[in-house]
Amino acid sequence: MVHLNNIWFIIIAVFWVGYFILEGFDFGVGMLHSFVGKTDVERRVIVNSIGPIWDGNEVWLVVAAASIFAAFPSWYATMFSTFYLALFIVLLALIVRGVSFEYARKIDDPRWRSTWRWSLTIGSLLIPFLVGTALGDLLHGLPIDSAHNYTGSFWGLLVPFGLYTGLTLTVLSLFLGAAYLTLKTEGALHDRVARLSGWLGWLAALITFGWLTWVHVGLGVGFFPNPLEVLALLAVVGAALFAESRSEGWAFAAGATAMGSVVGSIFFELFPKVMVSSTNSAYNLTVANSASNSYTLKVLSVIALIFLPLVLLYQGWSLWTFRKRITGGPSGAPPEPRSPQVTPTVVAAPDDMNPNPST
Repeated sequence: MVHLNNIWFIIIAVFWVGYFILEGFDFGVGMLHSFVGKTDVERRVIVNSIGPIWDGNEVWLVVAAASIFAAFPSWYATMFSTFYLALFIVLLALIVRGVSFEYARKIDDPRWRSTWRWSLTIGSLLIPFLVGTALGDLLHGLPIDSAHNYTGSFWGLLVPFGLYTGLTLTVLSLFLGAAYLTLKTEGALHDRVARLSGWLGWLAALITFGWLTWVHVGLGVGFFPNPLEVLALLAVVGAALFAESRSEGWAFAAGATAMGSVVGSIFFELFPKVMVSSTNSAYNLTVANSASNSYTLKVLSVIALIFLPLVLLYQGWSLWTFRKRITGGPSGAPPEPRSPQVTPTVVAAPDDMNPNPST
């Protein structure tokens, strides 16, 4: 018999997969824009490529956290109190990153713009690394007592496997960002990003293989990989090959599959646990001992059945609407008019870096 708490564990895993796929590529864009953009115009093209969608992608993080709170309150209480300081840093990075999109163009001063440019870059780096480290810690295990309280320090959260998981998801985000930019840019910028995506693809493949090896050798979960881990390895190698051959759409799709498979495999290996206690396995939090009551899960299921399809439809419509490449005009050129049906954002002057075409 399939219980609702098991179903909700799967739903939460899907939310985290969706978050890292959709936010992964715009984290990658944020990390890369300071390096692959050689001029203000190129950097604005890069930022504008995610301007209409980045804030919508962050909804998946809110939904994932809210679902844990509602469906597994004990898991939420232990997890969020354990990672309190790390989550504060993540929240600060999310705020600074969001503000940088809007504030970079407010003052025509190189130092002002440089500050917000690097704020976007560093914020986009910290978020996948810290959240990835937290997910790795869930699988590795942390000192949790019989009352389900974390008994370690902040530095105890920085276990090597957790840090390597954060590194893996960060590098996959970098590749996804580069692959996404090959679909959104033109000319010299496109060629530069295309060359970089091939190199990042093989780096992601190497690091992902190392992560999969660590899961099975270091954590002792068994010799044979689960189906998601096999898919992750095949997808990331395929992504690197597609990137090298300039099959840009396939490279992005394979990279997204690799990212989703890596995140999904964390939850696959974790189940039926939700947090592992390194103190005593009897203190593990599981889907059984941390779930809400049956009535709460039924209400949540009805809400999910109504609103999740709507969210998916809107997200798909948004990505489809803004699917075309962004063109960058010469410095100082006024913005070209565009009808509501035209997707690409036309860059005007380097002193206007607003990533939202509507403002």
